[in-house]
Amino acid sequence: MFPHIDALKTFAFHLTYNDADANDLVQETYMKAHRFIDKYIKGTNAKAWLFKILKNAYINEYRKKSKRPTRVDFEEIISYHDSDDGSLTKFKDLRQEIFENMMGDEVTIAINALPIDFRTVVLLCDIEGFTYEEISKIIDVPIGTVRSRLFRARNMLKEKLKEYAKQKGYTDKRGRDKKRVSTEEE
Repeated sequence: MFPHIDALKTFAFHLTYNDADANDLVQETYMKAHRFIDKYIKGTNAKAWLFKILKNAYINEYRKKSKRPTRVDFEEIISYHDSDDGSLTKFKDLRQEIFENMMGDEVTIAINALPIDFRTVVLLCDIEGFTYEEISKIIDVPIGTVRSRLFRARNMLKEKLKEYAKQKGYTDKRGRDKKRVSTEEE
């Protein structure tokens, strides 16, 4: 089960966007896997089993957090009122601050901008290499839904990355060839 830890960490990070939360989620996944190892059927896909545990743990945590009232740090409020400059209490994610003035990885940004259902199938299929059947079992939806979400997610990515592809010198030759043929015939 441990050879899959890096893939689980990557998937967890794409769900949470936070290293600490992603590590907690992976740790919880392995704890649950250990606790319920008797439920694992030897010879089946251990990676898919772990991904399903991770996804369910993420959903459970998300539901808990959404029902919880917003937490306010008392020390932060006091320091805000005591300081002359209110901007000192603003915190930023270091990754966001680093890439704010730089050109980031457009593909990663585009994937992260997808709605969670679409992002999940793209990550599981195109990044982790799971089959449609395995993804279906991991996220508990029919295979047709997996295919539909993957098709729609890829189309969304194509639209989001169209300008980036042009900047890098890629062209869509599918439409151009038809136009060229019709103008040559005339």
